Amino acid sequence: MARVYRSFNQEALDREYSPSSCVDDLMVYIDDYLQLSQAAKQAAVLNGSAALELAYGPLASQRMDVFLPETTSAAVNLYIHGGYWQELSKDYACFSAPTFQRRECALAVLGYSLAPQRRLTDIVEECRCAVEWLYLNADDLGIDRDRIHISGSSAGAHLAMMLYTTNWHKRALPHDIIKGVCAVSGIFDLEPVRLSYVNSELHMDQQEAHANSPMHLEPSALSPVIMAYGSNETSEFKRQSNEYREKLEGIGVPVEFREINNRNHFDVVMDLADQSSWLATSTLQQMHL
Repeated sequence: MARVYRSFNQEALDREYSPSSCVDDLMVYIDDYLQLSQAAKQAAVLNGSAALELAYGPLASQRMDVFLPETTSAAVNLYIHGGYWQELSKDYACFSAPTFQRRECALAVLGYSLAPQRRLTDIVEECRCAVEWLYLNADDLGIDRDRIHISGSSAGAHLAMMLYTTNWHKRALPHDIIKGVCAVSGIFDLEPVRLSYVNSELHMDQQEAHANSPMHLEPSALSPVIMAYGSNETSEFKRQSNEYREKLEGIGVPVEFREINNRNHFDVVMDLADQSSWLATSTLQQMHL
């Protein structure tokens, strides 16, 4: 078969961009996301620390849930879920809320529209609107608008880095509105995604893929970044993180990086729910907690 991208033919490229090719049963991890998230949400509702279904835009999908600590003017971490911009929702993504709340930090969990109903460019814009809404409504929420951090996994890590590379001055917001990012198992160059099976729902052309690739964009500020992936991931996911890390370090961004042993694309981000893990500890330290 002819090469489609680098040394990969179509079959090999599709396999490289299929994270489930490295696990026996994807649904085991999806079920874990949901069960742990439901437990975290139920606990927060019971103790009155959850502000749910907050609208940051007019669409039904443009909602976020915020899990608040007892302390006011708390730092906030905005978490963006994965699912290849096509699947899952914020209901699968609040599993780490107790980790942050215990350290007197808020966790905001972002819901956004999915492809193919919305184009990737529109999804990125929704996420920007969410950050702007969070900043402008910080006082009402009881959070510190000057301590906004972003985290995300897979497609969520891509969206987090798109926020990191947004020109916030054009929106009359501080260029360093984002004080730090944790990007787990992310995709930072969308060209191979465009050439893979994933694009059957995204319908990206070359121009859109390039315009939405953090690899080709410059940060708004040199805020610190954490990057990680599991040892059991495809070579392309590892390459993307390593090459993007090298770019960031080359322009002066402080980057913490780790390949986390005995983790795959789906369970590595669950380390955020374990405050003794390297991933959670690094994220909390980045937030000065």
